Amino acid sequence: MFDYKLLAALATVVEQGGFERAAQCLGLSQSAVSQRIKLLEMRVGQPVLVRGTPPQPTALGQRLLNHVQQVRLLEGDLQQQVPALDEDGRPERLRVALNADSLATWWLPAVGDFCRASGLLLELLVEDQAVGLKRMRAGEVAACLCASPRPVAGARALALGAMRYRALASPAFIARHLASGIDAARLARVPAIVFGPDDRLQQRYLAGLGYAGSFLHHLCPSSEGFVRMAEAGLGWGLIPEAQVAAQLADGRLRELLPGQAIDVPLYWHSWRLGGERLEQLTAHLRRQARHWLVAVQEG
Repeated sequence: MFDYKLLAALATVVEQGGFERAAQCLGLSQSAVSQRIKLLEMRVGQPVLVRGTPPQPTALGQRLLNHVQQVRLLEGDLQQQVPALDEDGRPERLRVALNADSLATWWLPAVGDFCRASGLLLELLVEDQAVGLKRMRAGEVAACLCASPRPVAGARALALGAMRYRALASPAFIARHLASGIDAARLARVPAIVFGPDDRLQQRYLAGLGYAGSFLHHLCPSSEGFVRMAEAGLGWGLIPEAQVAAQLADGRLRELLPGQAIDVPLYWHSWRLGGERLEQLTAHLRRQARHWLVAVQEG
């Protein structure tokens, strides 16, 4: 039988990014948390953590964390059905990994009514849409919104739609850098804005224009900051059109090459044995997404 106090220690160390913060969260000493991890490793006969900064789960640790996530969801369902089992009376909190652009645009309007009606609390972990699934693979989250269509073992993926991105810049930036025309070679020589090292949208855009080399760019790991940098004339970048409707309408931002939008499909990943609450949220997202995302083009 599993000792869930030991599994809880493992999950908390990974979620909190270290032993000290995990100890504070669990109300234990750091040495007590360390002892629980060591005892767990003794019982399973192999390491469950790679002790670094932050600690990372081993392959077995990931399997145990995935189990913990599903048990938490099932326990939340049972507590809803049998309130006497809920000893601390705290609402359920769901850990979800999602991309920053969804958080800045459609995610909260889409799930707000569900969370208010159900009392569900969210713990959101922001990752680029290209790599967010790693959080679920590591057993750190119960669900994930990302661009990958392939679910991890024990989970399923639901296609929700796509976010449409357009290459935009301020009129002043265009006048200063691109007055003589816009093509891939010119764009590569003027500053772009990139969300982070995992953001490949600008590369995809340039590749679509026939350019595959390096290019000048700022790094800005904030969706709101990304837009502000473009408005300030510091660079050009791929921005969700849903985020900048006002700026496009009043001319603060202009599209570089109309008709060259990029659609990024989004998939909702959730555990197959995630319980009723996760099923309800998944069904809610399926209904709501069509109001906020564009249909994915086949082929």
